[in-house]
Amino acid sequence: MFSHHTPGELSLPTRRKFLQQVGHGFGSLALASMLNEQTRAASTGSAVNPLLPRSPDFAPRAKAVIWLFMTGAPSQMDTWDYKPELQTRHGQILPGSDPKTGFFATSGKCLRSPFGWQQHGQSGTWVSDILPNLARHVDDMTFLHSCYVKGNNHAPASIELMCGTNVPGRPSAGAWITYGLGTENQNLPAFVVMHGQRPRGDDQIWSTGFLPKTYQALALDAGRREAIDNILRVKDETDDQQRAALDFLRDLNSTHAQTRPSQADLAARINSFELAYRMQAAAPEALDFERESEETRKLYGVGDKNTDPFARQCLIARRLIERGVRYIQIFAGRGASGDGSVGDVPWDGHDNIEKNHRSCAAATDQPAAALLADLKSRGLLDSTLVIWGGEFGRTSDSQGSLGRDHNPHAFTIWMAGGGTRGGGFHYGATDEFGYKAVEKKVHVNDLHATILHLMGLDHEKLTYRHNGRDFRLTDVGGHVLREILA
Repeated sequence: MFSHHTPGELSLPTRRKFLQQVGHGFGSLALASMLNEQTRAASTGSAVNPLLPRSPDFAPRAKAVIWLFMTGAPSQMDTWDYKPELQTRHGQILPGSDPKTGFFATSGKCLRSPFGWQQHGQSGTWVSDILPNLARHVDDMTFLHSCYVKGNNHAPASIELMCGTNVPGRPSAGAWITYGLGTENQNLPAFVVMHGQRPRGDDQIWSTGFLPKTYQALALDAGRREAIDNILRVKDETDDQQRAALDFLRDLNSTHAQTRPSQADLAARINSFELAYRMQAAAPEALDFERESEETRKLYGVGDKNTDPFARQCLIARRLIERGVRYIQIFAGRGASGDGSVGDVPWDGHDNIEKNHRSCAAATDQPAAALLADLKSRGLLDSTLVIWGGEFGRTSDSQGSLGRDHNPHAFTIWMAGGGTRGGGFHYGATDEFGYKAVEKKVHVNDLHATILHLMGLDHEKLTYRHNGRDFRLTDVGGHVLREILA
């Protein structure tokens, strides 16, 4: 449906003609929508507003995505991939170990998990005792135990996981989905990113790449009163004054764009000004979780020194999903430090896996579980795909005596809702030590193909022509993991 898409000429009516047609000038807040009726962005790229909802390729199983990105990379053997053999062989040589697997050198000796493990749910899924709240939801989850990437350091692996390749400058999954489907709420962005500490890789992880900037993410900080920069109107400026200024700016931009039809970003800029104006009314209400009951805020852990940063993000994510936001990426880099105070501690346990993972789990377990419970109680989980995981896994042998190094060869991602199988279904497997994926290996191209399929998009048809070739999120690979579909 989007094959051979190339930005076309930007064809906008003159100010005089537009006034004659609509009769009330540029004061209309629906300006972008009205202009869009004249031409369809999905096929030509020439409309002012290319974010109107578009028909998927087939009936979608999910309407929205919330990706809980565990920045720093949780250890699969210490969270969701129980390996008794690793426990019994602690301190012994790890068969097939390679000290260069990670970013630093490792010992080559097995390091057992320092955590207790129990089975949960009707599925009997083994879960580490650092995740007691999420453990109660295993029967809503589908586990992908055989994920792998090529990059063995945070930034390239994160870019690969989000963009399908670790080559900088490619569009992220959120940008592709926004390009393919538009948004259901014209007063809020389609693609939202939340983070406290900026993850390694920065904006490249949620980049629009070569796609028009219309599809870029809005990054916000849920911990600040003004979560979106410059969203509030300038003091003492009236609505009429601001509207008049935007009308004048739009007139200038439109005239400028008419002589530069090949510069698609001009249309994106025009649209962004209009969206920003509409967001001034819609965004503060959507982000105001104080409107939630005390019971709901407590469920997420808002106000608790350990969970508050991530709790705010998860609660706002649910509020945005209710209001039609299509894709939300939460980078969970903030955690509780060893002494219990809040600090920036990602899941990167090089020195001490027990101390690091206990603190990060304490910061994220309750809010993530609350998000699942809240979505389910409101009837939203069936149509919302929730994803949990980091950019790679950790080594089964030790770094130093208590830590684990990076491991691109094996990690676990789970999904819940959004048309996935659930029931505590386990797909793929690692070896007996959790060191490498060995059964039904899942590359990021397969993961993305499956996510797009759940959203009603054919990953081979969702393309964009750039530099003389058609690009897609899954590049030349990717297979839908049909076994995990409901």
